[in-house]
Order: sequence, then C-alpha cells, then structure tokens
Amino acid sequence: MATEMEFTVPAEEFPLGSIFENLPGVTVELERLIPHETLTIPYFWVRGAKTGEIEAAFEPHAGVTDIRLVDSVEDEYLMRAEWVREYNGLLTALSETNLTVLSGVGTDDGWRFEVRGDTQEAIAEFRTYHQEQNISIDIATVHALLPIRGDSYELTETQREALVLAYKRGYFDTPRESSLEEIADELGITQQSLSSRLRRGHRRLISETLTSP
Repeated sequence: MATEMEFTVPAEEFPLGSIFENLPGVTVELERLIPHETLTIPYFWVRGAKTGEIEAAFEPHAGVTDIRLVDSVEDEYLMRAEWVREYNGLLTALSETNLTVLSGVGTDDGWRFEVRGDTQEAIAEFRTYHQEQNISIDIATVHALLPIRGDSYELTETQREALVLAYKRGYFDTPRESSLEEIADELGITQQSLSSRLRRGHRRLISETLTSP
C-alpha cells in the first residue's frame, strides 16, 4: 500500500541548505530530482535573493560538483545542481530508495519534506538508510494512502481533504474568503505542504477528467 511521510531536517543536513549561511532570508523549494548515471541532478527554486547573489552564496559541499542558474520568473530563480550519488546523505537516500518527493521546502530554520513510497517497505528502507548513515531527521507523520475513487478519477486522502476544505472555506471564491495560511493552520500543515496538495490534486482531477479519452 502506498505510504506518505512528512519529516523535517536541520538546514545544514541537506546539501542545498548551504545557501542559508550567506543568505539567511531566502526560501529554497525542490522542484524535482533526476537520476543520471553516477549523479543525481536536483532542480530547485530560490526566492528572496538577487540573481547575482545566488550562485556565489552556496558554500562548497563534498557531494555537490556544480550549481548553476537555469531560468528566472520574476523574483524566483530556477537552479540546477549535480550531486555525486556515492556521497552518503539525504539527497542520495531520496534518490536510491524509490521514493517520490512531493515537496521539499527549506529556510534557515530547516527543511520540511513530504515523500511517498509505493509500498510501506520503501518508507522502511528510507528510514533504515538514514539511521545507518546517522542522518538526523524528525518524522512528523507516516500514514497509508487510501485512494478515493470517483467516476473516472482518483485522489489521495490528503489531496481530497485539502481540496474539500479549501472549497468549503471559500478559497476558490472571488474574492477569496480564506487564505492559504488559514487553511494550512486548520489542517496542521505548512503552507508549502498545502500548496503542494492542492496543486497535485488539481493535476490529478484534470488528468483523469478533462484529458481522458
């Protein structure tokens, strides 16, 4: 059964967190991880800094061989890094334990990740890995995902919960009757986690309804 886990780690525990030493006010959001032979290539967004400051702000890290700017959208900057997979660490654990990273957001206060495994064994493998490598993580929640089916679509329980509550609280109304912060507080999750659930829920609904043959 698919299982979802949320956990936090100190800012310095994740290699991309070295930016917080020089730019403590920025936010970093992981976009995706791409495995490539001996490397893992993370793409991530940086907010709250000027473009000329970003590349120089990352402190050298033993596992990271290259960090560069890929694109920018207004005041957000898309970065690309190269991570040597033989270097043991959280990024390697996420790459090699067959987990899907639903969200990963970091500030100088720390990182919060939301991941999903197709089986409970995948989550257990990840937990064993970080224990063996002495990677410090704080697990917030672990729960099995029960697919909720409609006529031709499927949502996870957490996606449905977020979408329904946002609808009931008037988040989709014009003007909005509730904010992302208020709904996230009611669910007991971060705004970033809520945004991820809403975005992925929308994607699932569109994929299974509007684009179905």
